[in-house]
Amino acid sequence: MIQIRQRKKTIRRLSLKIFVILWLTNPLVHSENVSNTEPAHLILFNGTVATLNKSFSIEQAVAIRNHQIVAVGENAKALSHKGPESQIIDLKGRFLMPGFIEGHGHYLSLGQSKQILDLSQAKSWDEIISKVAIAVDRSDEGQWIEGRGWHQEKWISGQDDLIDGVPTNNRLNEIASANPVILEHASGHAAMANHLALRISGIDEETPNPRGGKIVRDENGIATGLLRETAQNLTASALASSRSDLTEEDVFNQMSEQVELAAEEALQHGITSFHDAGSNFSTIDFYKKLEQNKDLPVRLYVMIQGEDNEKLELNLKKYYSPYQENDFLTVRSIKAQLDGALGSHGAWLLQPYTDLPESSGLVLKPLPILKKTAMLALNYGFQLNTHAIGDRANQEILNLYENAVAQNKRILRDLRWRVEHAQHIHPTDVPRFGKLGVIASIQGVHCTSDGPWIATRLGEKRTKMTSYPWRNLIDTGAIVANGTDTPVESINPIASFYSSVSRTMNNSERFHPSQSMNRIEALKSYTINNAIAAFEEEYKGSIEVGKLADLVVLSENLLEVPDDQILSTEVDLTIVGGAIKYQRTGSIGVGH
Repeated sequence: MIQIRQRKKTIRRLSLKIFVILWLTNPLVHSENVSNTEPAHLILFNGTVATLNKSFSIEQAVAIRNHQIVAVGENAKALSHKGPESQIIDLKGRFLMPGFIEGHGHYLSLGQSKQILDLSQAKSWDEIISKVAIAVDRSDEGQWIEGRGWHQEKWISGQDDLIDGVPTNNRLNEIASANPVILEHASGHAAMANHLALRISGIDEETPNPRGGKIVRDENGIATGLLRETAQNLTASALASSRSDLTEEDVFNQMSEQVELAAEEALQHGITSFHDAGSNFSTIDFYKKLEQNKDLPVRLYVMIQGEDNEKLELNLKKYYSPYQENDFLTVRSIKAQLDGALGSHGAWLLQPYTDLPESSGLVLKPLPILKKTAMLALNYGFQLNTHAIGDRANQEILNLYENAVAQNKRILRDLRWRVEHAQHIHPTDVPRFGKLGVIASIQGVHCTSDGPWIATRLGEKRTKMTSYPWRNLIDTGAIVANGTDTPVESINPIASFYSSVSRTMNNSERFHPSQSMNRIEALKSYTINNAIAAFEEEYKGSIEVGKLADLVVLSENLLEVPDDQILSTEVDLTIVGGAIKYQRTGSIGVGH
């Protein structure tokens, strides 16, 4: 009996050893336990490493093999992975953190904004007229002149001939009588066209306002050139027709250049992943070709937009592409748009605009159509991300989300549906984000950029009560994701981080600072929270063994640098999938 018991113990010990060996060699086990016999190809040591893991630990070094992190911790731990070909970088105390994730931007539009007139820094209508005049001199007769980025509320000098708060196109007509001109508002929710562009687009005294848009007119019924919201589609169609003679190769090359221009902007600002807030099926097909050729420089999380419900129902199954190993293109969300922007009086409000009392904003997509979109998202396993800026829009979309999942016995928190922008929220609706599990996808820099003029639209009382309530959202349990809405604003995440923690406007005043984030919250909103908002927290958003080596090295410690020095922080290195994609000249030494 004793021998039998001993034999059973021996068998149990042997079985335990076999189990441990199998467990350690199982590829599904956390990567820290995968064989580390191969050396790291890149080691960054002697730094301040903000991991953004659950304990928010600060470490010294990181080792990378292929596209993954294989070690995080003290210098000795990372350097133990050194091999004869390992690239070694002494960070000399610099700040290493997960790569920034742009939580809401427009990728091709960012690239396109580099191909046309940049009006974002214009301080007056005079300055814009001068830029257009120069472009006309350099263009052939009949060639379209395009620009983007103007914002009337940011001009230093005003104009006399204002209608709906914007100059008429009279001066554009004078300098560009033989060239159609279309100048997009910074928000993307309005545009200014000269008379030639209007005529080519078929806009005259008889043209009705399209649903969800407005052709602004003077007292005589003559179009002023200002096209709000969906009225822009009329000139967009005419502009597209003017390009009908371009070959497929021409279009592909033009779009490829936009991808490269956008990537340059993203990488030099430390962006490693980008939530592309709205691309149609043809654009996604274009992205797929680039991904197959390994020509996507940053990782894209693409929201489907610009397709009606019928086309969505026919194609959603085909286009569903959740994250895969070292993926650069993910498609698993739908972007819908309920209202417009506050700057163009398009945000849908519970009460009329203070400076335009005949209007409470615009509904760009009726709620019954949005409800059908929500049903399609549920049926095909897609996330739904809805543009809602005004307090009425936020209230209505929360109602729609809540009712849609209740009818289908689903848990909204598991679906991770988002509200894009979530700028102005009635106090009674703020706790609903946390309670329901709806993600608030905000843009920190919008707050400080728009802050100086928001009260002209809403009045002081309503502004304080509803505008950019980040502190309340976080305190009531909501996940807040962050971005810039580029090219509406600069893609710079450090500027948006500064806005998030200081709410300091360009006039040096702070916009209701009690609603500020703290620095840890702001970092999370730009990293792990954006990863959660894309179902990708297992792969990115923090520095942990087994996660993607998507990292950024900064010149300053964002957790400790004084407020007035945050904006001077520079990106020294941007690493995507273990490869150095950007290095600031003279910023850091690299060796073996």
